[in-house]
Amino acid sequence: MKSRKIRMASLMLAGVMTLGLFAGCSKDASQSSTSGGNKDSIVIATMSETPSLSPTDHNAVAGSYMNILTYNTLFRGDMDLKPVPELVDTYENTSDTEWVFHLRQGVKFHDGSEMTADDVVASIEYAKTCPEVNLYNGSVEKIEKVDDYTVKITTPGPSAILLNDLCHHGNAIVPKKLLDEGHDFATDPVGSGPYKFVSWKRGDSLEFEAFEDYFDKDHMPSIKHMTWKIIPEGSSRTIALEAGEVDFVVEVEAMDAERIEGNSDLTLLQHDSTNHMWMMLNNEKPGLSNVDVRRAINSVVNKENIVTVALNGMGVASYSQTPSNLEGATEEKSEKYDVEQAKKYMEQSGVDPSTIQLSIICSNDQKKRAAEVIQSDVATLGIDATIESMDLATYLSTTAEGNYTAAIGNYSASNMLSYLTGVYHSKSIGASNKTRLNNPEVDALIDQACATIDEAEREEVLRQCNTLINELCPQVPLFQDVYLRAYNANLEGVEINAAGFLYFNDVKWKE
Repeated sequence: MKSRKIRMASLMLAGVMTLGLFAGCSKDASQSSTSGGNKDSIVIATMSETPSLSPTDHNAVAGSYMNILTYNTLFRGDMDLKPVPELVDTYENTSDTEWVFHLRQGVKFHDGSEMTADDVVASIEYAKTCPEVNLYNGSVEKIEKVDDYTVKITTPGPSAILLNDLCHHGNAIVPKKLLDEGHDFATDPVGSGPYKFVSWKRGDSLEFEAFEDYFDKDHMPSIKHMTWKIIPEGSSRTIALEAGEVDFVVEVEAMDAERIEGNSDLTLLQHDSTNHMWMMLNNEKPGLSNVDVRRAINSVVNKENIVTVALNGMGVASYSQTPSNLEGATEEKSEKYDVEQAKKYMEQSGVDPSTIQLSIICSNDQKKRAAEVIQSDVATLGIDATIESMDLATYLSTTAEGNYTAAIGNYSASNMLSYLTGVYHSKSIGASNKTRLNNPEVDALIDQACATIDEAEREEVLRQCNTLINELCPQVPLFQDVYLRAYNANLEGVEINAAGFLYFNDVKWKE
């Protein structure tokens, strides 16, 4: 996305990323910061519990919220989605395939040790062995130490994606000593981030405290104590915010947005996003392996109705297989809502619709509302769909393993290269390629785009790739919605980008 817009007032339309699950909320006077009464503390409500506190064990939005608190990466995405140095001081692209990175000096880990090139090399090499995140370091063919504060990365060829890859939480830098000792980062995160981990009450809450030796003195945490409350139900999060039991809601229930906006004690933030919601179809399952069946399902689903029912109108219907606001996006060869055409596709497929198993997995209320519309629409084709609720951790593992027929899901990325690699490249099967699309031509076009440095040439390759994916119709695009964040009006410094990243160390209570 080339521009950044934060809107605090009227509801605009664009895109979003979400994920969901979780337990209740109770007020604790020692934690509540309502009206800025306790400027050392903040309580944040989120609907999804992270599957892990390790940066390499997951590729979930809920996990990335936690990782950004406790870890740093070599680069990070800024508010315009551009990769900017974080643990890197300066760098040079010395040839088509070689990059030299000079590290910040004096960076401390939470265990008191200082970060050096040894930690960087060990962290990236380890991440390359982790199936959940290694698609985000395929651009690193080799990483080696030059001196204590310099590393060199060799790429397989010219790389247009390396710096974006180095922003991903999977490439977070951790102490080599702890890696060598087999430290359990999943339950005890040790990084160099602005907050240190304190405790985790499963299904209830996580606590963090400010890291006093944080290296970035311009962005030192102002709020010293942080609690994340896990509240799966959207209206319960809103009620907790209104009651002062929490100070900040990450995933705002769209149905409550107008109500929050009308409360002078609260602020509603809205932001365009790159997040893309869809119904994943397992392309390996009988019936769903037929492209005309997938086209029929795609054509019969009324996306405008889904925006109304699932988002209370706060979104934009999606027809392309990729986000409309990333480079190379196109609706060419995509399917529009057309019931009669859907019936023709179904007949053309030669598949008896009554034999198609379609159990739609959902992990939150918004997804269930979308699934109810889909369930009614596909019945027009003679497909009997069911809706299955599942907690987030189970949902993620079930869909990654391919043990499902359909599921409402989403994916957000800062650039089209990362999106295509994560969602449609065959090397991501078993991770974030949940449709299990395995098409050599798609793979080749993604690889070509990743190796194309010239922006105009790369965008054309991306457009060709997106056109082909639209034609293959591996899943049913639904909508792009709006990031909604709500918080106590006495908080300031709240800023997110189109990928949903929010750096809480910049948030503080008004004086």
